[in-house]
This record gives sequence, C-alpha cells and structure tokens, in this order.
Amino acid sequence: MRSHYCGQLETSLVNETITLCGWVNKRRDLGGLIFIDMRDRTGLVQVVF
Repeated sequence: MRSHYCGQLETSLVNETITLCGWVNKRRDLGGLIFIDMRDRTGLVQVVF
C-alpha cells in the first residue's frame, strides 16, 4: 500500500522510508548509475540506483 503520491514528496521526508505506486516513464542506464522517472497521477519522481 502506498504511503505517498509522487506529487506529495517534500524535503521533510528525507531519510524517511516511503512507499510509492506508479509506473516507470523512462529508464536511463549511465554506467554505474540507473535513473528511473516514476509517475503517478499526481506527478513525477526521479529514482536513482
């Protein structure tokens, strides 16, 4: 179950564990890093692995 929507993320959540539900809009593999643009109905979040 989701704890937040993409459009609800803010700096007060840094170092907190949250759960997002959405879809991968774009994935980029830049060698040592993978960037994923994750979307839901409220916005876009960039995830880095």
